[in-house]
Amino acid sequence: QVQLVESGGGLVQAGGSLRLSCAASGRTFSRYVMAWFRQAPGKEREFVAAINWSGGSTLYADSVKGRFTISRDNAKNTVHLQMNSLKPEDTAVYYCAASGGWYREAQRYDYWGQGTQVTVSS
Repeated sequence: QVQLVESGGGLVQAGGSLRLSCAASGRTFSRYVMAWFRQAPGKEREFVAAINWSGGSTLYADSVKGRFTISRDNAKNTVHLQMNSLKPEDTAVYYCAASGGWYREAQRYDYWGQGTQVTVSS
């Protein structure tokens, strides 16, 4: 069982940066693939980025590649999403998720946080 709590969302101007954090409970955190998803109003939840158990492999959606960086600290049970060069279209609720496998599909993820709002103004 893993419980996830996101933080770090907020309001930022286009071109700015934010760093999201996800704190996980449970002693098996390092066994999970961790990912970030986002959901904008009226849209489906979409994959943003994922990182494997060791942090040695990462995967990004094309829309954020080169601007966002996912990282994890297994000693602290945390995963981060550094978001640079933010655009208004990045506005969404961002969710942290954990899975036992390497997936892009939301339905493959077993544990979810409550989400944190990111708003990018133009």
